[in-house]
Amino acid sequence: MNREILRLAIPNIISNISVPLLSTADVIFMGRLSGLHIGAVGIGSMLFSFLFWNFGFLRMGTTGMSAQAFGRHDFSEINRLLQRALGVAIVIGISLWILSPYIWKAGAFLMNVSEDQYSMVHTYFSIMIISAPATLMLFTINGWFFGLQNAFLPLALTVFINIVNIGLSFYFVVIADFEIAGVAWGTVIAQYLGCTLAVILAWKTYGKYIEAVHWSKLFKPEAFAGFFNVNKNIFIRTLCLSLTFGFFYSQSSAHGELLLAANVILMQLLNWMSYGIDGFAYAAESLVGKYYGAENPSQMKKAVNTSILWGLGLAVLYSLVYGVFSTPVLSLFTDEGEVVQTALIYIAWMTVLPLAGFGSYIWDGIFIGITATKAMRNTMFLALLVFIGAYYLGNYWLGPNHGLWLALMLFLAGRGAFQWFWYKYFWVRNNLMSF
Repeated sequence: MNREILRLAIPNIISNISVPLLSTADVIFMGRLSGLHIGAVGIGSMLFSFLFWNFGFLRMGTTGMSAQAFGRHDFSEINRLLQRALGVAIVIGISLWILSPYIWKAGAFLMNVSEDQYSMVHTYFSIMIISAPATLMLFTINGWFFGLQNAFLPLALTVFINIVNIGLSFYFVVIADFEIAGVAWGTVIAQYLGCTLAVILAWKTYGKYIEAVHWSKLFKPEAFAGFFNVNKNIFIRTLCLSLTFGFFYSQSSAHGELLLAANVILMQLLNWMSYGIDGFAYAAESLVGKYYGAENPSQMKKAVNTSILWGLGLAVLYSLVYGVFSTPVLSLFTDEGEVVQTALIYIAWMTVLPLAGFGSYIWDGIFIGITATKAMRNTMFLALLVFIGAYYLGNYWLGPNHGLWLALMLFLAGRGAFQWFWYKYFWVRNNLMSF
C-alpha cells in the first residue's frame, strides 16, 4: 500500500508544488515593483481562485467516478464520463467569459479593492478571464487521468504549463515591462498550450477508451442526473471554501496595503503546504475510489489509514521548515523590509496550520474517492460556521489579523474533525461493512 500511495503521491506532489510555484513567481515579480503590486496580484489571484475553485467538481467528481468505473472495468462509462465532463467544462468556460463584466463588478465590491489598486486588478482580471475554457477543460482531463490511476500525465502537464508560464511572465514583466498584465498574459497563453497538449496526451495514451460520441447514451437522463448529483454537492462545498478564503482576503484588504501584502505572502506558504499534502489526498482519491468500486473493503481501509499517516508526516516537515527558516523564506517574496517584518508578526500561525489542517485535505481525497459528496457539503457548512464564530471572537480577543488567522486555523481543523467523525460513525457502519 505504501508503494501504491507513493507511486501516485510523488508525481502528484511534484505536480502540485509547481502550482504555488507559479503564484509564488508572480508575487516575486510584483514584489520587486511595490507592496501595492503584491496586493493587486494577490487580490486578482484570489478572484480567480474563487471563480475557478467553484468548478473544481470538474476534477474531483471526474476523479471519483472514473476511479470507481476503472475499479469495475466499465470502460464505456470511463469514455462517457470524459465526454460529459468536457462538454460541461466548455459550456461553463464560455459562459464565464461572456458574463465577465458582471463578475468583475461583483468581485471588486466583495474584495474591497482600493482605488489605488483598482486599475491594476481590473487589468489582471480582464486578461485572465480569457483562460476560463482552457482552465476548466484541464480540470476535467486531469481528474480523468487521476481516476485511471495515472499521476504521471497530470505531472507532465502541470510542469509544462508552469515552466511556460513562468518563462513568459518573466519576459513580459522583466523584459517587456508589461507589469501586472505580463503575469496575466503568461498564464493565459500557458493554459491554452497546456490544454492542447492534454487533449493530445489523452488521445495518444487512452485512445482505446475514447470512442465516438453516442449522443443517446451520453445524454441519458439518469446518467446526467448521477453526474450532477455528485457534482452539485462538490460545487456547494467549494463555494463555502471560496467564501471563506474570499472573506480572508477581503478583510486583509480592508486593513490596508501593508497588512494585505503580508497576508498575501503568508497565504503563499499555506498554498505550498496545501498543494503538497494534496499529493497524498489525490492518491487517496484514486486508490480509495478504485477499491470502493472493486468492493474490496480491507484494501480501502489500508488506503485510508496509510494516506493519513503520510499526510501527517509531510505536515510535520512543513511546520519545521516554516518555524526554523521563517525569515529567509519570507525574504524570497519581496525585498521590502517592512512587509517582511509585518509577516513575521504572524508567522507563528504558519507553524501550527499544517498540523491543524492536514487532515482536511486528506479526508477530502477519501470522500471524493467514495463520492460522499453530500457529507463533504454538510461538514463544510459546519466548518464555515466555526470560521465565522471564531473570527468574531478572535477579532475581539486577539485583534483583527490574529483573529483572522485563528479563524482560518479552526476552519481547517474543524473540517478534518467533522469528516473523520462522519466517516467513522456513519459511513463505515452503514456502507463499508455491508460488502
